[in-house]
Amino acid sequence: MTRFDFKAIGTSWRIDISQDIPIPEQSALLGRVMRRIDVFDKDYSRFRADSLVTKISQEAGTYRLPDDAKPMMDIYRDLYLRTGGLVTPLIGNLISDAGYDAEYSLVQKKTLEAPPRWDEAIWYSAPDLEVKKPVMLDFGAAGKGYLIDIVGGVLEKSGIAEYCIDAGGDILRRGGGEIRIGLENPEDTSQAIGVCLLGSGSICGSAGTRRKWADFTHIINPKTLQSPKEILAVWTNAESALVADALATCLFFVSPRRILDGYDFEYAILRSDMSLERSAGFPGEFFIKP
Repeated sequence: MTRFDFKAIGTSWRIDISQDIPIPEQSALLGRVMRRIDVFDKDYSRFRADSLVTKISQEAGTYRLPDDAKPMMDIYRDLYLRTGGLVTPLIGNLISDAGYDAEYSLVQKKTLEAPPRWDEAIWYSAPDLEVKKPVMLDFGAAGKGYLIDIVGGVLEKSGIAEYCIDAGGDILRRGGGEIRIGLENPEDTSQAIGVCLLGSGSICGSAGTRRKWADFTHIINPKTLQSPKEILAVWTNAESALVADALATCLFFVSPRRILDGYDFEYAILRSDMSLERSAGFPGEFFIKP
């Protein structure tokens, strides 16, 4: 067994690998992982002054996006259409103005404005992104999950077939058997509210209580300009972390029925009255009654 623990993109990472890797090879592998994370962060982070996203926020024009952009842009476009614009990468200015900015001030800076419509602000045809007017993109709804998938790809290219990646509670696992994963109580993060049995696949969770200030959380409705209050937490299980992460945010805004015909996933939704809605195939149990 080999294990890596480190911090990156503002969260804690743990990678467990089923095989014993010699120390010199461990260092080289971790180096490849960290370099790949840094490349992704420099491309897509709105918190970095040197990122591509920051440049896009300052100047209109046509940008050639990185080769890895298409899966993430495609899922954002699809969910944007399915949710009527409630899931959008154009929400960066709104979230920043609400206080979740590069300085992490958690202080609202000015009167909030709804983000622009997709076709009003950008036009995307891989690999080109036409920015019609400067706009702050935010990939927080799906970016971490996608990066987890990418790190998994780094491991697999290094000959590693069985592993588990945990980035701030969002998990991707490849290999045989099942592992038990505690599902965090959003109202008391020192406790588990349930247990998930994860085989090969991903489980991601989203809860407003993790980043909360004033009357906001990191999840903001781009139409009401308010954070949802009726849902405490969402967990989603899918084959990839990109899909699981994106849908965990999506379900704060729309019913699962709106997206069931496009994605293969399981879900559990914990509401503010502690009632639980879950799909029949969600691979876990909760310590509360539905």
